[in-house]
Parts: sequence; structure tokens; C-alpha cells
Amino acid sequence: MRVLMSENLRIDLDAEMWECRHCNKVLISARDNYKRGLLAYNRDPTEIHKPLLDPKKYKLTYAPDPTWCRLIEYYCPQCGTMMETEYLPPGHPPLRDMEFDIDAMKEQWKHRKEVTKEPSGKDYPRGRTDRSHSGQPMARLYTGEQQ
Repeated sequence: MRVLMSENLRIDLDAEMWECRHCNKVLISARDNYKRGLLAYNRDPTEIHKPLLDPKKYKLTYAPDPTWCRLIEYYCPQCGTMMETEYLPPGHPPLRDMEFDIDAMKEQWKHRKEVTKEPSGKDYPRGRTDRSHSGQPMARLYTGEQQ
């Protein structure tokens, strides 16, 4: 069973592995940080955030200082899809932004159907399509629906 975790990543619960959703590349154990299975590019943040003031005239130019901040871009090693970016101080390890209880996920998904693409359509709160949290009727201005 493959479970979608982000727009670029999924977990194969049977193999307990992270996978790229674009090329199906198996990356690394789902019990580990997925970023360890990706290519990392340590980019100079001033390439992205150009100085607003002339650096020859001013010490502070409103651009990130590469000695204080680094921009890390993570890519799939097979198809080259950018999976994640993060700003970190130099020497800081990659953040572990997604960590899941794989055993609990297996239990939750064992009787469900596999989802192969993101759900689309209207996103109303479950069971409360006609009232807001305050109990007032929801505005239908943006959807154009009739009451």
C-alpha cells in the first residue's frame, strides 16, 4: 500500500520506504529522514535574494548573509524534481519535518483503498456544509451556490 505524504513524496507501507511520486524512485527507509535519500544542493542565498542596496557602498544590503544562513535544496536523485527547500544556519543538520509512526499507519491503512492522486473539488467542513462555526449560515458568495 502506497500512501501519499506530500505533493512529491509517498510511503510504501509494505516495503517501509520513501518514494518519489514522479518517477517511483525508492529513496530511503520510511523510518528515517527522507532528506537523507535525496540530492542536496547547498546554495548561496544571495543567488535567490539579490541585494537591494549596492554592496560596494553598504555593509547591510537586505540580502541574506551566507555566513549566517544557507539555502538547502533537495532533489530526487533520479528525475531531478525539487522535493524541498530549507533555510538553515551553517552547520545545522537537515530538519526532520515529517516523522510518522509506520506501525500505526499500517494499522490505519490495512482496510482502506489506496489513494493514487490527490482529492479535488470543493473542500467543505465535514457534516457542516450549511453553517459556519458560529452557527450562522455560510456565505455562498465565492462558490456561487444556491441555498
